[in-house]
Amino acid sequence: MEQRLPKRSEVPGELTWRLEDIYETDEAWEKDRQEALALADRTASYEGRAAESAETLLEVLELAESCSMKAQSVSGYANMRHDQDMSDPAGQELYQKAQSMEVRIGEKTAFLEPEILAVPEERLLEYRADEPGIEKFDVMLREIARRRPHSLSAEMEKLLASSEEMAMAPYNGFGMLINADLKFPPVKGEDGAEIQITNGRFVPLQMSKDRNLRKEVFEKFYGRYAEFANTWAALYDGQVKQQIFYAKARKYPSAFEAAVDANNVDPAVCGALIDSVHRNMDKMHRYVRLRKKLLGVDELHMYDVYAPMVSDYDAAVSYDEAKELALEALKPLGEEYISVVRRAFDERWIDVLENEGKRGGAYSSGVYGVHPYMLLNYNSTVDDVFTLVHEMGHSMHTWYSEKNQSLYNANYKIFVAEVASTTNEVLLLEYMLKRAETREEKAYLINHYLESFKSTLYRQTMFEEFERKTNAMAEEGVPLTADSLSDVYYRLNQEYFGEDMVSDPGIASEWCRIPHFYYNFYVYQYATSFAAAVAIAHRILDEGEAAVGPYLKFLSSGCTQDPVSLLRIAGVDMSTAAPVDAALEVFDGAITEMEELYR
Repeated sequence: MEQRLPKRSEVPGELTWRLEDIYETDEAWEKDRQEALALADRTASYEGRAAESAETLLEVLELAESCSMKAQSVSGYANMRHDQDMSDPAGQELYQKAQSMEVRIGEKTAFLEPEILAVPEERLLEYRADEPGIEKFDVMLREIARRRPHSLSAEMEKLLASSEEMAMAPYNGFGMLINADLKFPPVKGEDGAEIQITNGRFVPLQMSKDRNLRKEVFEKFYGRYAEFANTWAALYDGQVKQQIFYAKARKYPSAFEAAVDANNVDPAVCGALIDSVHRNMDKMHRYVRLRKKLLGVDELHMYDVYAPMVSDYDAAVSYDEAKELALEALKPLGEEYISVVRRAFDERWIDVLENEGKRGGAYSSGVYGVHPYMLLNYNSTVDDVFTLVHEMGHSMHTWYSEKNQSLYNANYKIFVAEVASTTNEVLLLEYMLKRAETREEKAYLINHYLESFKSTLYRQTMFEEFERKTNAMAEEGVPLTADSLSDVYYRLNQEYFGEDMVSDPGIASEWCRIPHFYYNFYVYQYATSFAAAVAIAHRILDEGEAAVGPYLKFLSSGCTQDPVSLLRIAGVDMSTAAPVDAALEVFDGAITEMEELYR
């Protein structure tokens, strides 16, 4: 591990994403930003008459689509320029200008949905018959109609749209604090050299064989977060209150129900997930006992959670090795799929290394008409290899959807967004397990699989419970303070990890660093997607081309159906508890397999 993070200018060009594929210069970006705003003004000129005829409706829909496409390119470029070095003033300026643009466009176009809703359904059907071009917008119009009970007048929609920039303040504040301002004390590594703790390095350091180092990093890391506990609480409280505000404004009984309805998912799906996880909590506690036994410790602590249970296996993987692993593991998905993955590697769709000021974590971001992009913070761990194929799954979902669907139809819902990414992870795991040459290597990979269940199915469900509990507290008028939030999180941690885990006091501050708590009930979908992906991946491995075809059709379908129906195309029915229960049986079987390796 390097002693310090490189500056952005020191990162080799071939390991950075090529944003020039969107805009060659900032001047070209500014030209499109102005054009997007002009298109919004042209769209606004139809206010009061948007649906007076079939011809007029088609004109305004096409204008709005052109505006959205241009704005997506402008925002995508600005967001990535900002994220690659959040301390760069030029990137900050682009980001802020893009956010302002989005709000202005939202204000200018807010009239459109209420005016469409004011048209009787029978007349809309006549418009569609009179003007065939409207067919292109069927999915959009159907979605608008579905949300009819929660739509407001044109004036109120404008007011809500104008408030969105202000509502971004908690997330923006969180992002700047965690990525640009928060600094951690150094520690001495296994070789005695000083290492700077960062958000990106926290997990790799928690995977160290040196338990004292893990403990020191854990305590310094969360101690630093705890120093700003009141600030984190104020930011999160602001996030929760803006969610509640928008839910009330749109006549939803709770922020949670508003969030799931936005994705056209029945709230019962999330409830079934939580119920299933609680029914199977004994499996999680069994995993904790296994970890304690294999690590050979009298007490298992939270700083032992990431430590490989096979301590003598060297799992360092270079980025070049990771690319080859990805290409081999994903071969079951077919030649076209692999050819696009190669393009992603060769044409610089990926920003690979951590650098000073770079946004933490990893993501995939689509730019319609260009190609997807991926942000990584690659540190040569096995986890990083899985992150690479995970984000590649997102990107391939985006690529297939955008190749086969129009702009509005390509925008798949969050509920299905994690399926392709996790399917890739399961395929990689199965590929690596089959080629494991030693007991230690196989055990290491099973450990990773167990960790995936722990961190995705259980941990993300725990996160969802934290969100639901804290939002319910706020809706009932209970103040969200650093102490109350930490207490909720600590109790959930104890429940999920069980009696064989010492819930160290520092873990009570973990909620402070979770960006997904600012994504409005996003996290449960990781868990449901993981369950679906386990089923899909094994179906692909068992059935081959017969399963790949339906899966690629699912990837190509965008948002043309509701999310649960889309998953049925790939052979999974998330309206039942069966996929979650079945996935947790796979988890239980993997625990047994690990136990048998070390009898």
